[in-house]
Amino acid sequence: MKRLGLLVCLTVGFSASVFAKGDAQAGEELVTSKGCIACHGADGNSPLDIYPSIAGQHAEYIAKQLRDLKLGGETAGTEGRYDPVMSSQAAMLNEQEMLDLAAFLASQEAKPGTTPEDVVEKGGQLYRGGDLDRGITACIACHGPRGNGLGLAGFPDISGQKAAYLKSQLERFKAGTRANDLNGMMRDIAAKLTDEDIEILSQYLGGLH
Repeated sequence: MKRLGLLVCLTVGFSASVFAKGDAQAGEELVTSKGCIACHGADGNSPLDIYPSIAGQHAEYIAKQLRDLKLGGETAGTEGRYDPVMSSQAAMLNEQEMLDLAAFLASQEAKPGTTPEDVVEKGGQLYRGGDLDRGITACIACHGPRGNGLGLAGFPDISGQKAAYLKSQLERFKAGTRANDLNGMMRDIAAKLTDEDIEILSQYLGGLH
């Protein structure tokens, strides 16, 4: 119980520092000057399915990912999170710029996506109920009923996210090639998902708002 209380205090403290120091106006200028606009759009709504839309994402989560991506580049992927494109981009950012970008992107409105009719039932069952027989925890437990996540706890907003991007990340968690998730939770869950599960969930989340 004491450890949980300490974790909450530390998380809240980190969250407060992000909002206190991030300058959204400066972040808006950085989206263009640092080249973010090419993949994520001017307001964080990516025009391409392979890149994530990060408009409205929790500022804490964005800042953490940028730090992890920078660390991944510095350590050749042995620490943090490595991506050949984003680690190079993050390498050009200092701490203040990361906070500014996070503040701006978090302030933007995410554009809604859609869910194909043929995955609504299966996707909803897996998202809301998981699969006890296979030891798969329900996604709703961390990401909430509408997929909005919880910034203070480090759980990202995954509602309306691009299907191709979600699929790639679940596959990386399953393979262990992405390992910057809290306490290995996503790796543990993804390892139990079939390729069909991943396909269904990736498409289902697009219309979850």
